[in-house]
This record gives sequence, structure tokens and C-alpha cells, in this order.
Amino acid sequence: MPGAGAPSGLRGALARLAAVSLGFARTRLELASVEFTEERERTQDRLVLLAVAIVAFAFALLAASAFVVVWFWDTQRLPAIAGVAIFYLVIGGLAVWRLAAARRDDPSPFAGTLAELERDREWLLRRIGGDE
Repeated sequence: MPGAGAPSGLRGALARLAAVSLGFARTRLELASVEFTEERERTQDRLVLLAVAIVAFAFALLAASAFVVVWFWDTQRLPAIAGVAIFYLVIGGLAVWRLAAARRDDPSPFAGTLAELERDREWLLRRIGGDE
């Protein structure tokens, strides 16, 4: 006769399976929460650095552009303005190209959580398959 506290048979197996599944789900949700927090902090750091870089480079480029245009104002004002504009177009194009490449190469968010869930699924399938 089974112990009074431990259900047996199909009902006991389903209860144990539910308990294990809930434990796995809780662990994976905690992992997802940690990964989300880390991703949010990395994103905030990047945004602050990006804002500082944009402001600093904008002032530097404005000063350099004004210098070039003033330097050539008396002799080649239109080619100087066109040259500065083309320079900015090339830099902007390269930045967009690099941003697209970086976005393609970045790992997907929550990759660790998804990998753990897949391992859990495989373990559970092996476990169910082994008990039959």
C-alpha cells in the first residue's frame, strides 16, 4: 500500500509532472527577468553614450564645416558647401550601413531563456518517453 502522503498511479504521476513543470517555468521566468533587466541596462547605457557622442560630434562637425566654408568663401564657396554636404552624406550612409550590420549580428534577446526552455522540453519528452 502506498504511503498516505504520496499519491500513486496516474494521478500521482500527473501531480509530480505538474509540480516539476511549474518549477521549470518559475526558474525560466526568473532567468527571463534577469536577462530583461540586463538588456534594459545595456540599452540605457548605449543610449546615454549615443546621445553624448551625437552632441559632441554634431558640434565638432558644425565647427569643421563652418571652417571649410569660410576658408573657401572668396574663391570656391559653392564647391566647398557641396563638398561638406557630400562628406556628410557619405558618413551618414556608412553609419546606416553599419547599424544594419550590427542589428543583423546581435544575438536575439532572451536567447538564454529560449535555450533553457528548449532543453526543458527535450528533457520532458525524454522523461515521458522513458517511463512508457
